[in-house]
Amino acid sequence: MFVVIFRAKVRELDEQYSRMAARMRELALNEFGCLEFHAVTEGENEVALSYWPSEEAIRAWKSHPEHLLAQGLGRERWYASYCVQVASIGREYRMAG
Repeated sequence: MFVVIFRAKVRELDEQYSRMAARMRELALNEFGCLEFHAVTEGENEVALSYWPSEEAIRAWKSHPEHLLAQGLGRERWYASYCVQVASIGREYRMAG
C-alpha cells in the first residue's frame, strides 16, 4: 500500500475549490482505486492523505485530465506553495474499535 501526502500553503480557497476538491475525492475513490482520502485545512495549511493499492493507480489518477486541470488551478489560484510525497507503507498497526 502507498500513501500520497499533499501539504500546501493556502493562498485563497473559494467555492470553485470546494467543488473541485469534492470531485477529485470522488474520482480518486470511485474511479482510480483510492482506498481512503482524508484532508484538513487549518489556517493557511492544508494536508491531504490518500491511500492507494499501487503506484500505477497513483500515476493514472495524477494524469487524469480533470486532475491535471485541478493541479493547474491549484498552482494559479489556490496554493502559494505545495509539496507532494509518495511513500510505501511497510508496516501498519491498528486498534479495533
